Amino acid sequence: MAPNRLAKEKSPYLLQHAHNPVDWYPWGKEAFAAARDSDRPIFLSIGYATCHWCHVMERESFEDPEVAALMNDAFINVKVDREERPDIDSIYMAVAQMATGRGGWPLTVVMTPDRKPFFAATYIPKRSRHGLRGMMDLIPQLSGVWRERRDEILNSAEEIRAALQRAATVDQRGGMLGRRTLGQGYQELLRSFDSHHGGFGQAPKFPTPHRLLFLLRYHHRTGDPQALSMVTRTLDAMRAGGVFDQVGFGFHRYSTDAEWLLPHFEKMLYDQALLLMAFTEAFQITGEERFRTAASEITEYVLRDLTSPEGGFYSAEDADSEGEEGKFYVWSVAELDEVLGPDDAEVARAAWGMETEGNFLDEATRRNTGTNIPFRPHTPERVAEDLGLESAELGRRLEGVRERLFTHRAGRIRPLLDDKVLTDWNALMIAALAKAGSALGSEDLTKASTRAAEVLWERMWEDGRLLHRYREGEAGIDGNLDDYAFLAWALVELHQATLDPSWLHRAVDVTERMLALFRDDETGALFFTPPGRTDLIVRQKEVYDGAIPSGNSVAAQVLVRLGRLTADARYEDLAQDIADGFSRSLEAQPSAHAFMLLSMELALGESQEVVIVGDGSDPETRGMLEVASAGYNPNRVLLLANGDQDLERLVPLVAEMPRIEGSSTAYLCRGFRCEAPVTSAEDLGALLEAGPD
Repeated sequence: MAPNRLAKEKSPYLLQHAHNPVDWYPWGKEAFAAARDSDRPIFLSIGYATCHWCHVMERESFEDPEVAALMNDAFINVKVDREERPDIDSIYMAVAQMATGRGGWPLTVVMTPDRKPFFAATYIPKRSRHGLRGMMDLIPQLSGVWRERRDEILNSAEEIRAALQRAATVDQRGGMLGRRTLGQGYQELLRSFDSHHGGFGQAPKFPTPHRLLFLLRYHHRTGDPQALSMVTRTLDAMRAGGVFDQVGFGFHRYSTDAEWLLPHFEKMLYDQALLLMAFTEAFQITGEERFRTAASEITEYVLRDLTSPEGGFYSAEDADSEGEEGKFYVWSVAELDEVLGPDDAEVARAAWGMETEGNFLDEATRRNTGTNIPFRPHTPERVAEDLGLESAELGRRLEGVRERLFTHRAGRIRPLLDDKVLTDWNALMIAALAKAGSALGSEDLTKASTRAAEVLWERMWEDGRLLHRYREGEAGIDGNLDDYAFLAWALVELHQATLDPSWLHRAVDVTERMLALFRDDETGALFFTPPGRTDLIVRQKEVYDGAIPSGNSVAAQVLVRLGRLTADARYEDLAQDIADGFSRSLEAQPSAHAFMLLSMELALGESQEVVIVGDGSDPETRGMLEVASAGYNPNRVLLLANGDQDLERLVPLVAEMPRIEGSSTAYLCRGFRCEAPVTSAEDLGALLEAGPD
């Protein structure tokens, strides 16, 4: 079949639909003009390349000539990749949630030629079933309403647009936020915590690692053991569950059950990044090797399977292969016997919960498929006892089994790789790798973080502005708030890992540009989209955390840290403005804004600013740096001053911090006061350990 207009696009998702019989347009002026000229509504379909139910709807409807003929006659049809255009997706997802009480992908919206929506749904089958209208019935109904009840449609569409505008412009400033808000957020998470299986709420269960990062900081400040226990219980349960790829590593998107066993199989870059942060910080605060191991497994997957030759990171891997969700990842007992032989197959079955009848229930039908998802139902100690093996021997046997299964699995048809490079998601991984490289003592991880940051800086930072997407040598689409805020975060983390002042300079440059483009001077909060984007019906501000933290929350954290690093109080004031700009929403449900709570923990907790003056190659200086970087203290920032004039221009305070008697010297300031300088790693350690007077 001849390609449609999507064939000229860069998005893997749009290219998946380039040979549909549906006459698809990409989002843009051509589609809007065609809708006006033909007096037809726009059928907007939003999804992404690794979305299982998007594939189902495509097979059922968009590849079907009968459905396509109806769509082409009734509508101007527009496809959007929600990962390329999260601004479009956010607006129309809000419509779906207002109209139906739920959201998800594929997202289906029908709207007027001037982009005002009047119908919204998610997945729609070809034919009506189980009370759900199908495309064959829905399209004629919508077409008839458009022809015969146009005034009602236009009035309804304008009411929806006005509701969106009110939601975007409502003043959310309320009372003063403080530690009471942090305590309330903690109590909400405590009430929703699943003490049996870890995580929050019931099925489906999502990782939400930003909640775990907040809880670690809450525990650090308060000493509350339950906060730490919620984190470790959840991380252990996820690592043991089918939601973790026990053979090839990396986390699947979410669990369809409460036990973390049955995953939705797609793998997203942002999940790997945020979970890497959570496991890394859990290792820092507990010293438990199992968290270091899990962090290393995530990085092995990302660097092996999601890293481009240039060093940037791909977006995702699909849930489906050969038309079936999870087929790449599951195993029958017969296949285990064939690949491993009976003795090692017994080890695999015992360690990973493999059953003759299978443990994998199909997500849609909930029927047993006869295949197995590897997971860890028992502790290694129990498995070793059941098999009559020493624990060390079991570990060696199981690793050998895993490697053989991984090699065999590599011969299967892989799920689709979404190979676009997104600035915001890459920035999350850069931040995570920088943090992990420092905490785990891995120079390789730090180098991978540095390399990816250079790719973004070279490809996506253009004339003082950020671009959002890079693929096949082409960068495009103006960046949104998340691109700027997340990249600034990554650059701060990279500076803290390397102490190279060039990364701090870049973090300041990106942050200043972010403030110029996105700040609402009236409320202090940040818009999601840059000014001048005329193809949107509303300019939103977002603070609610979804699968990833909100740009406003990350920006607030970055601003506090930059304030501490540069001794520029303006940044901390701007962070306070952001929190105040959403204070009503935060007061109403703090736990829905976990990353903003994390940012508030940073702002309200005792600060520690450490400046070490000396040559970074000098053993005395290195010793001080190791002491200052050790352990878990999210409120500590570190500068290395070695006479760099660029750093002194950015942070004038360091020019007033000389070496004492020619020795490497450490300066510690905390709680808005400074201690006397010290000239040995031992004295610095004692000073840090002593805490405030």
